Parts: sequence; structure tokens; C-alpha cells
Amino acid sequence: MEKLKTLFRELMPAVDFCSMRIVDEHSEHLHVRQNILQPLQNSRSRGAMMTVIHQGGYGYAATSDLSRNGIAAALARAQHWARICADHAVTNFSTLPQSTAQGRHSGPRAANWSRHDVIDLLMQESQASHIDERIVDWSTSVSRTHSKQSLWNSAGADIEQEFDFFIPNLTVSANQGSETQTRSLGGQYNGFCHQGGLEVLQQAGFAGAGQRIASEALALLAAPNCPRGRMDLLLMPEQMMLQIHESIGHPLELDRILGDERNFAGTSFVRPEMFGHFQYGSPLLNVTHDPERAEQFASYRWDDDAQLAEKTWLIRNGILERPLGSATSQARAGMPGVANSRASDWNRPPIDRMANLNIEPGDSSLAEMIAAVEYGVLMNTNVSWSIDDSRNKFQFGCEYGQLIQNGELKGLVKNPNYRGISESFWRSLRMVGDASTYAVMGTPYCGKGEPAQVIRVGHAAPACLFSDVDVFGGEA
Repeated sequence: MEKLKTLFRELMPAVDFCSMRIVDEHSEHLHVRQNILQPLQNSRSRGAMMTVIHQGGYGYAATSDLSRNGIAAALARAQHWARICADHAVTNFSTLPQSTAQGRHSGPRAANWSRHDVIDLLMQESQASHIDERIVDWSTSVSRTHSKQSLWNSAGADIEQEFDFFIPNLTVSANQGSETQTRSLGGQYNGFCHQGGLEVLQQAGFAGAGQRIASEALALLAAPNCPRGRMDLLLMPEQMMLQIHESIGHPLELDRILGDERNFAGTSFVRPEMFGHFQYGSPLLNVTHDPERAEQFASYRWDDDAQLAEKTWLIRNGILERPLGSATSQARAGMPGVANSRASDWNRPPIDRMANLNIEPGDSSLAEMIAAVEYGVLMNTNVSWSIDDSRNKFQFGCEYGQLIQNGELKGLVKNPNYRGISESFWRSLRMVGDASTYAVMGTPYCGKGEPAQVIRVGHAAPACLFSDVDVFGGEA
């Protein structure tokens, strides 16, 4: 890295600003399906993104060739694009302040693992999942990625960050006749992904989950469909993750609000003039951008523009305070934001992305929330989602539901779904769970941008109770 840094300093062109960001990632994936070990997967991705700003224009170019010639060629391409777009840019990029930050950061580190021991655990939980002939498909897996990232710029920034990402997964499908039900540990989006190592398996409750998840899938086969009508809705953290992601995270991304994403990922119902007074949710809703929580999936010290990342309130007591806008979007909009300029890899430019977007816990226990429901449904673990281009009207489905009547949990219900409108749904928030209901979740599969970027995000939340929600089951 020192040699590459020296090389970059030697090759920096005479421009208003330039930077070099290097990402080096090693990944390994272990997978057992139906008690058969699948081929082990290993990959490495290493390359650099060059950014040039000159005379108001912005250009970038990526390369996996980290030789002198490769870096020089990428810098020349970036300079070429900056020159071409100078007269057509959405803002004068040369006037933007640039970071001079210097430092080193390391997230929770993963110790070396024994593949033999991990495969034994995966096989154990796979075998434990096949408890009945109606179990027709089942799989267990673990993925880990070690990522080292370096960033240098002409303003003097010099940053190195190192992360270990860990993703467990367990999925079981049961079938009887024309009915199929699937249960998973954390959902199809690998919801228990954290930073760290094998301790994540314990945090996710992986050991012993095979039999439990399989039993739940079988029980759902015989369960009645979720009732239909307007009623109370109690969402557990595995579903709150998706609710936060789609109806708070994406609508608050400032580049989307400014119109940058409308051709691909849509726009937002949120407008710049709403910040500071708009009642986004009930007074119980408190949402933070928190890249400081070490074990959470998208924690970091500096974003990919070298801006210092700190815990920031986006919604406080239900009032919309701040967007998810990076330094560039902040300058364009004349609004405060957060350090969330993030790229999915070395071959993508950073754009406004949610990182760790969390709902702060309240003061209600799960028992108190259940006791407060006369008639409603508890739902957990997302299985389907649909939301309009402005991130306002939505319809979400869950793997697992339980009926609540007269303050007590009753039997299971299958195919639980609900629909709503973001700007009114959050105002129906009636109770927020305390720390005992809180779970740290995340997903590696947040898509956005042109060219497309799939990035890691984190969502931590307590259980939350909503009133007067449109709930329905799988029957038409």
C-alpha cells in the first residue's frame, strides 16, 4: 500500500482535485444443501477507483491494473471524463470542500476458522432440518469476507479501514399437496449478517435452529390463512428491517430526492422543504444513521469521500430532521446530511447510500405490546415486498404470523401480508419495544445506482406495534 500511495502521489495530474480509492476483498462461502456439501467458493476482488475534479467537471475511472501504467491510464481516463462533463455538470464540483482526514480504523476482527468445524456445524443443522418427509428442500451456509480499503486524495487525506463481514443462513421448505411454506433464519436477505467472526453464529442462534425452523415450516402448512381487515400489527425486528429499509431508508436518500435516481430506482415522496417540520411518524418514532455500532454490518469510520461518520438523528420524536445526503448532495441541496457516500466495490463510484439505519428502542416490553392488542397479527421475517417508485405505497409479506386476540397470542397464521402508505403508516406507530425486543439485523443486498451497485446495509430495531393497518392473507 505504501508503494501504491507513493505511485499515486507521483502520478497525480495538475487538476483541482483527484483521489485514489483501493478495495481489496477476499471472500469464502461454505454451503450444505440437503446434507450434501456443495463446492467451496473462494474469490478475490482487488482494484482502484480514480476520481478527478477539474474546472467544475467530475470524472472517474476504475482499474484492476495497479501497475504504474495501469494507474496512469485510469487517471487519464478520469481526467478526460471530467473535461467532457465540465459544461454539463449538475453542480460546480471544483467548489466542493474536500476532506483532509487521516487515520486508521478496524472493525471487529474475525479469527481464523477451521473449515472442518464449520462444515460439521452446517452438516449438523442440515441433518437436523430434515425431520419429516414433507421437508422438500433445506440448506445451511456461512459466508465471510475480509475487506481492506485505502483512500488518498490531493487534499491530503490518507485513510485505511479494515473489516470482516460474516453471513450465516439457514432455510427450510415444506410441502404438502399444492401448499409450500418456507422458513428461514433471518429471511432470504441473510438478515443476521454482522461484522466479526464465528461469534455471529451464536448471536444469530444458529446452533439448534435447523429443527426449530423446520418445525415452524411444517406447522405453517396446517395453519389457516392470515385474516383480512384493518387491525393492529406487531412487527418483529426481522420484518422491521425491511420496513425501515424500504419506507424510511430509500425515501430519505438525498440524491434520490434531488432526482438522480428516477430513471432506475425511482424518486421519493419526500421533498426538501419537508425537513425540519414534517410529521413522518408518531412521536414514538426515533431514527438514527449510526455507523458507529461496531458489530453492525455497515459500520465504518469514514465514508468513501473521507468524511467522518458519526451517529446522527434523521427523525426525532416523529419529526423529519435530516436526509441521507453525502457531502456532494449537501452542497447541491444546501442542506445538512450525513457521511454516507458509499461505493459497493472498487469499480463503482460512491453515491448516497443508507448505512446503519436504526430505530431507537422505546420502553415497552413484548408482553406489554401483546397485552395491548384486542385483535391483530404478529408478523416476522420478510418474504416479499412491493413499493412504488416514490417509496410511498407499499405491500409486504412475511413468512410467519401469529394471531393476537384479547391481549394473548393465539395460533399460527400463514401467508401474512399488509399494505400501507409510508407517510401515514409510521404515524400509526403505537408502541415501541424496549431493549429486550431489540435486534441488530442487516442485508448484503441493497441495490441502487447506474451502473448498478449492491451494497451492505445494517438495520437495528425493536419490535413495533402499529394500529389500524390493512392486513390480508394469501387467499384472494
